[in-house]
Amino acid sequence: MKVKDIMTKEVVTIKEDDTVKDAARILNDMNLSGLPVVDEDNKIKGIITDGDLLRRVSTINGPSYVQLLGGGFPLESKKDFLERLNKSIGYLVKEMMTKDVIIISENAGIEEAATLMVSKKIKRIPVADDKKKLIGIISRKDIMKHLFDSY
Repeated sequence: MKVKDIMTKEVVTIKEDDTVKDAARILNDMNLSGLPVVDEDNKIKGIITDGDLLRRVSTINGPSYVQLLGGGFPLESKKDFLERLNKSIGYLVKEMMTKDVIIISENAGIEEAATLMVSKKIKRIPVADDKKKLIGIISRKDIMKHLFDSY
């Protein structure tokens, strides 16, 4: 069986100049874990995932505190911390996306897609034509659904 037989054809995407906040909102609202990043011609430019967003947030340190007389006192104002956090989520998608995207042809076999996912430790692969235009996406969930619907 081919990737085109089980891939998701209606793919939610995002543009490079959208904000990380936009990406986070789409991922959350649509219960997705990744979004292909495409240009105006639907050519794949990258991918942004919930893992990319978590890595960004995990690098933002919370306000530092000093212990004095049994109490903790912040060395930075809450306002300054929130400004740093908001600046981080205001970044553009192109600044945080994975640019070296693994793509697969719609005519590849499902086994090839599964092997790529396992060997590269990824959850989804954009499906593209020979000009790198997005035509679908295949995920672990698509493959699992196919395998278990077959029994």
